[in-house]
Amino acid sequence: MAFRNRPEAGAALASLLATWTDHADAVVLGLVRGGVPVAFEVASRLRLPLDVLVIRKLGVPWAPEVAFGAVGPGGVQVLNREIAMRLDEDEMAEVIQYESAELRRRELLFRQGRPPLDLTGRTALLIDDGLATGATAGAAVAVARKLSATHVVLAAPVGATAAVTRLQRRADQVVCPLAETDFGAVSRFYEDFHQLTDTDVTDLLARPVPPAT
Repeated sequence: MAFRNRPEAGAALASLLATWTDHADAVVLGLVRGGVPVAFEVASRLRLPLDVLVIRKLGVPWAPEVAFGAVGPGGVQVLNREIAMRLDEDEMAEVIQYESAELRRRELLFRQGRPPLDLTGRTALLIDDGLATGATAGAAVAVARKLSATHVVLAAPVGATAAVTRLQRRADQVVCPLAETDFGAVSRFYEDFHQLTDTDVTDLLARPVPPAT
C-alpha cells in the first residue's frame, strides 16, 4: 500500500505540483469518478478552482477495453484513426451514440447548472487516481486540447511505467511519483479504494475548495 486513501494521495501529488499554486490561468480537473477526490485535495492545497472533466471512451464493440476514440464536453470527438479505420462505420456510430448520451447524462448531473467547460487560454491540470493503461487519461488530454487548453498537465499518484511513457508523448507534462513496471491494478496502491458513487462526486464538487492550512 502506498496511500491510505485518495485524499492522502492527492496531498502527496499537490506537493509535486506546487509550482502551479495560485496560478491565475490554471484549473484543476478531476477525471470522473475516482480522480475527483484526488483533484479536490490538489485544488485545495494549490488554491486553484476545481472542476470536472467528463469523458467517455469509445470502446471497440467486441473488445470494450480497446478504445477507438473518446467523446467529451461540447460535442468534442477524438478518434484513434489507427483503430477506427478498421471498424465498420455503423458499429462505430452505435457506440458513439450510446456513449454521447451517457456523457450528456453525466455532464448534466455533475455540472449542476454550471456553465459548459471552457479551457481557452488556460492550463489544465488533469487529475486521476491512477494510470493503469493510460487510455482514459490519454483521451482526457486529447479532449482538453480540443477544448483549447494552452498547456495540459496530467498527474496521478501511481501508474504503470508503460502508460506514463505513452502519456509523456501526449501531455505537456506528466507527474506520477510512483510508476512501476509490474503495476497490476490501481487498487493495490490504496488501503481504501472504494468505488465512488455519483452522489459522492456531486457532493465533493459542491463543496467550496478551502485554502491550504
